[in-house]
Amino acid sequence: MSLGTLFALNRGSDELLSQSGVTVMAPAAPHHADNNNQDSAAKKVKLEQNVGKPSRVIHIRNIPNETTEAEIIQLGLPFGRVTNVLVLKGKNQAFLEMAEEISAVAMVAYFGGCVAQLRGRAVYVQFSNHKELKTDQTHSNASASAQAALQAAQAISNTAGAALVAGAGTALQPANGGTEIQGGPNTVLRVIIEHMLYPIVLDVLYSIFQRYGKVLKIVTFTKNNSFQALIQYPDTGSAQMAKTALDGQNIYNGCCTLRIDYSKMTCLNVKYNNDKSRDYTNPTLPSGDGDTHQLLTSELMSLRARLLAASGKSGGVLAPPFLGLGSGLASPYGVGVGGVGLPAFGALTLTPASPALRALAAPPLPLATVLLVSNLNEEMVTPDALFTLFGVYGDVQRVKILYNKKDSALIQMAEPHQAHLAMTHMDKLRVFGKAMRVMLSKHQTVQLPKEGQPDAGLTRDYSQSPLHRFKKPGSKNYQNIYPPSATLHLSNIPATVSEDDIKDAFTKRGFTIKAFKFFPKDRKMALVQLPSIDDAVAALIKMHNYQLSESNHLRVSFSKSSI
Repeated sequence: MSLGTLFALNRGSDELLSQSGVTVMAPAAPHHADNNNQDSAAKKVKLEQNVGKPSRVIHIRNIPNETTEAEIIQLGLPFGRVTNVLVLKGKNQAFLEMAEEISAVAMVAYFGGCVAQLRGRAVYVQFSNHKELKTDQTHSNASASAQAALQAAQAISNTAGAALVAGAGTALQPANGGTEIQGGPNTVLRVIIEHMLYPIVLDVLYSIFQRYGKVLKIVTFTKNNSFQALIQYPDTGSAQMAKTALDGQNIYNGCCTLRIDYSKMTCLNVKYNNDKSRDYTNPTLPSGDGDTHQLLTSELMSLRARLLAASGKSGGVLAPPFLGLGSGLASPYGVGVGGVGLPAFGALTLTPASPALRALAAPPLPLATVLLVSNLNEEMVTPDALFTLFGVYGDVQRVKILYNKKDSALIQMAEPHQAHLAMTHMDKLRVFGKAMRVMLSKHQTVQLPKEGQPDAGLTRDYSQSPLHRFKKPGSKNYQNIYPPSATLHLSNIPATVSEDDIKDAFTKRGFTIKAFKFFPKDRKMALVQLPSIDDAVAALIKMHNYQLSESNHLRVSFSKSSI
């Protein structure tokens, strides 16, 4: 009998606990008579029950089918040394054994305040009702993948252990005993950021990568239309630890994905300390031309990134990144959650005043979700038009065109980061012939008109609209957000609708089509190019949700491509 089968029979629904920690049910009796075989196999899986109490064994449920042992281990690695792992893929569950109970307590406490994620899916972390996870050499922890993952975790733990000095506020030291090696093979990481929906500045990268060792130098640049960085550590151990932990992870949920490999360079030559490059071993370097402007821009962008991180909510687009291990702006060496530090990164506990993890240590900052939009074409603008246009960048909840100033409107988005996206992409965008201005409003909500109050249909509530694009946390639509462009992306096209049908629909509404192309492998989608961005904006407003058939309505968004 396999370990997974035996484990499922013995445990029944034991581990399927709610997040509130209800009492564990007694193990279900097996529905077969092969008691001898089960007793024999049970000896191989020596699991001592410990119902409802802290345990070194962590139970993780709702894991994706493709989850590997290495991913489960990475989830627990920042909290302490991992000694065993068991993945039950058929049950979408996993078990992780920590070397010390305090590490497991810190992990459960941490994920009690935020949702862990594996491969974009929320997973639930709680204590197992067993003290130990013991299996013999024929089972999961002896498999090649599990064994390799455990060995890699052990190596990383050893490297980190040699580098860490316990005590609040103690900085992480290089794994080479404290000597700052100015260069060497595999000490420089090349980082490429994909799906960069939010600005990533040098300070954000530093705060993320210094969790794994002393960062000596950073150089950022844009190449092949992608934001990249070179990050130098003093030793290969720190670089390896950062690469192993961060490669493939998202800075913000669903976007800003880190792709990391080793650079061929052995040492970075930094000439200036500014918003593009920094030598942390030489703070006296000049900042280059445009010093004041560049440094001010860097500080403002860094503050904006910190505010965005602080606004993250469980399951939202800015949920804590790196397998749910906190914000990208988290403390380098420890995270305080309910007074519990992360042992693997020292005993530093953040206070509520610490700006890096305000979203966890204190209530989230009241960031604005309401936008003030002005300089509108009051002859043409409607609440529905604003709902459709701003809905490209977030779920619009309410729209109010001001009764006594009809060229201005208040638009309430579902989340602060959606308001930020809309403001970033649409401030000064020409809509119906006028350059629209978009800024954050001092209002926290858009008020609906009171009964009997004149409104003339200028206020609309869209909170229950079926046309919201981002209702699902971590929606893939976040990966397809682009600035306004002359090319529109069309989707939800039924097989019965032809190219001429779509062109005719646009033409009848006064739009000129410069080019059209179906996706080669999926005719449900197409690109259509208009003469200008102004035309594309107007076409998106009029053609989004256009009925193509009895059951199909056209979906329209801006595209990064051209035809």
